[in-house]
Amino acid sequence: MNAAVRKSPAREVELARVLLVDDDLASRLTLQAVLEAGGYFVDPAASAAEAVGKLDERQYELVLSDLRMESPEAGLKVLAHARLMDYKPATAILTTYRNKRPDVRQPVLIKPEDVPGLLDKVADLISHRAARMVERQLKQA
Repeated sequence: MNAAVRKSPAREVELARVLLVDDDLASRLTLQAVLEAGGYFVDPAASAAEAVGKLDERQYELVLSDLRMESPEAGLKVLAHARLMDYKPATAILTTYRNKRPDVRQPVLIKPEDVPGLLDKVADLISHRAARMVERQLKQA
């Protein structure tokens, strides 16, 4: 066979990496499956401590964290640590409390969310992060 084998353009694109932090196993597995089906690479963490360790080990485009885990403010601690990273990932709180939005300056995603809505919000968060990164690079040039 003389035809050259071509790589699919989709395979050359690196998947956006999402750190998903949730102490509820069923919720974490469901959200992970939804995000992976949406084309994202998902790195799950079951606690704030595990998430902080992962943030220190690799870079993420987005950090999604449950608000209440081992403590009522554990998710906020994860997102505060994420914002200290040089690579500045997008961040959002995950919560099941539809009527009680946490008083935070973070995007809040309500779980369980409809799949298209969740994927749209994740895509928006990652795009805004990319735009901020380009803007930051242009200012430094």
